[in-house]
Amino acid sequence: MIDFAGRGLLLDVEGTTTSIAFVYDTLFPYVRRSLSAFLAERAADPEVLAASEAIARESGAASLAEFRRQRAGAHALEAEVLRRMDADDKSTGLKQLQGLIWRAGYERGELRGHVYPDVPVAFAAWVAQGADIRIYSSGSVEAQRLLFTHSVAGPLAGYIQGYYDTRTGPKRSAESYRRIVNDMGRDPAGVLFFSDIAEELDAARESRLATVLVRRAEGAAPLSHPVITHFSEVRLI
Repeated sequence: MIDFAGRGLLLDVEGTTTSIAFVYDTLFPYVRRSLSAFLAERAADPEVLAASEAIARESGAASLAEFRRQRAGAHALEAEVLRRMDADDKSTGLKQLQGLIWRAGYERGELRGHVYPDVPVAFAAWVAQGADIRIYSSGSVEAQRLLFTHSVAGPLAGYIQGYYDTRTGPKRSAESYRRIVNDMGRDPAGVLFFSDIAEELDAARESRLATVLVRRAEGAAPLSHPVITHFSEVRLI
């Protein structure tokens, strides 16, 4: 059992609140299946156009128009998105576009966000004790909101006070956690960061946050951070 006196709780998503398999076996394949039709139908939508422009700039072009001239081909953007997905790229433009495709899937009822069974129970208990729950993921803020709004346990977004993604900074950079704590308006020691990735926890600890490694699967865990297997093992005091 871990006793924590603060009320700031910052949580990772993949491997922490949500199965990694859901992301790789459900969300990513959904983007691949839907990408071509989505771009054909929604290319002129302002949000889709903004994400596409970001992808073009991240690829070294000054604009989407220049990107298309350079890559010559009707499906150049689609090919670039798939190439980045194959490389497990974390770029902001890609994450924005994926989030928009997932939004359409959630709204059609074709997707429901996976959360572990202890998540809704813990969220309700922590908020009842005055906790300020925030989410920090490499997935876009849009994707995070959708997952918790349309979760298999029902809508959970009401428990969450804020979301952060790669626009805040890399998850393995201490500066990212300093920015988040500043945005939360809390002392770093009063914020507990949950993740299944030791390097992310190391960065958070460098910024003086409290840390806990969430081990959802069997295997060795680093000894440098407290370890839990279930959210009920964290008690606010």
